[in-house]
Amino acid sequence: MGIKLTLLIVFFAVMVVVGLYSRKHATSVDGFVLGGRSVGPWLTAFAYGTSYFSAVVFVGYAGQFGWKYGLSSTWIGIGNALIGSLLAWVVLGRRTKVMSQHLKSKTMPDFFGERYSSKALKIAASAIVFIFLVPYTASIYNGLSRLFGMAFNIPYTYCVVVMAIFTGIYVILGGYMATAINDFIQGIIMLIGIAAVIAAVLSGQGGFIEAIRKMAEIPSDVPVTMGQPGAFTSFFGPDPINLLGVVILTSLGTWGLPQMIGKFYAIKDEKAINTGTVISTLFACVVAGGSYFLGGFGRLFDGSAIYDNTGNVVFDSIVPHMLSTLPDVLIGVVVVLVLSASMSTLASLVLTSSSTLTLDFLKDNVMKNMSEKKQVRTMQLLIVFFIAVSVVIALDPPTFIAQLMGISWGALAGAFLAPFLYGLYWRGVTKAAVWASFAAGVGITVSNMFLHYIASPINAGAAAMIAGLVIVPVVSIVTPKLGKEHVDEIFTCYEEKVTITKKRSLEAN
Repeated sequence: MGIKLTLLIVFFAVMVVVGLYSRKHATSVDGFVLGGRSVGPWLTAFAYGTSYFSAVVFVGYAGQFGWKYGLSSTWIGIGNALIGSLLAWVVLGRRTKVMSQHLKSKTMPDFFGERYSSKALKIAASAIVFIFLVPYTASIYNGLSRLFGMAFNIPYTYCVVVMAIFTGIYVILGGYMATAINDFIQGIIMLIGIAAVIAAVLSGQGGFIEAIRKMAEIPSDVPVTMGQPGAFTSFFGPDPINLLGVVILTSLGTWGLPQMIGKFYAIKDEKAINTGTVISTLFACVVAGGSYFLGGFGRLFDGSAIYDNTGNVVFDSIVPHMLSTLPDVLIGVVVVLVLSASMSTLASLVLTSSSTLTLDFLKDNVMKNMSEKKQVRTMQLLIVFFIAVSVVIALDPPTFIAQLMGISWGALAGAFLAPFLYGLYWRGVTKAAVWASFAAGVGITVSNMFLHYIASPINAGAAAMIAGLVIVPVVSIVTPKLGKEHVDEIFTCYEEKVTITKKRSLEAN
């Protein structure tokens, strides 16, 4: 217990020190929200990766999908690396950086408002962000409960409150820069922790080959391959169709999440994007690939600890049960690993929520003529508010909110992905098409929560994203176009910037 507590104390102390160090960067709105748009590639890449993967992935998703799909769940991690990281940086990074800087937008709703000349779109987008990020924040706390119970035998309530306090301290003190620096430190912990845990778990099963042999003997209980041994070690697993839905939502979904896209707003320059692309992809390969690979061996740890009173599998108990036999030092590493993943995501979410509500809704709508100082103070107060609401939800989550947690990614990505992506590349996107995407993304995921016309909430989220990608171009073709002068000015700016960058690169060579 002493080792585990020492690791935790050191971890929290470092977070606070970084917050104090970063105070000088958080005096202006640009500094507080985007780190002055001068964050380097290493910090940005780690901030992207650590915001991507939290306790929800390591404890919840890895356990759930590893149990359902076996070793083929590793494809989810590979998809996260190639689609959610590599392609996201290549397709979105440069254009997001240049266009957001030209439009002087600091958030995704702000981008929609400026790109499509619509204050109403900006307010609607900020409402969607607020509604669906708060329960997502609460879900991260839930991913920690069983792990802390296993490691410390202390009430979950204490863990949630302490974690919330320390997250609030360093985000309020240092804003985005404190978050980015802490994300880098937490990312290093995650990389080391994942590698150590996989090695220890496989060693406890007699090594990699022996663990694979044991997995191959387990008969499948999935309807598609009922009773078939070897399904959990096959290339695409026992249920490839639903596996594909998970890959799409967890990989392509990041393209429409405001807390992820915000990292491209803050990066130093376009050259840093190239470096960040490589770092982010490698980070996702290790962390996401490692988490799902580890979860794929969950059925080797079948036991009473993972079942509830009615005999149903409690997916959130699988990974903690796998780790419960590890030495104290490794359990301490795992606790710090999951805390790192969770606190980095929490920091990103509360900063995104507070900045969106302040800059896109309160400023100029409710509170007129807000000074820079007042905007920063308002965001800091809202961070406290968002953390408090998330803690209250996490401590006693009602059924409706618990369902809402599962669809938050689908609703956000379904609403935002298509108009953001097309808006970066195509001049012809219309306001009506953006409204249609907002309605479809939120409508499909929320209505499915009650009507269940798509069996899996994960597949409902994937369907919402695909629907948006179809709806936006179709509606844009048949609805009135934006003013040509406004659109031409935006895209001409980007083209000129690319030309200047290429010229400088040639001169440097």
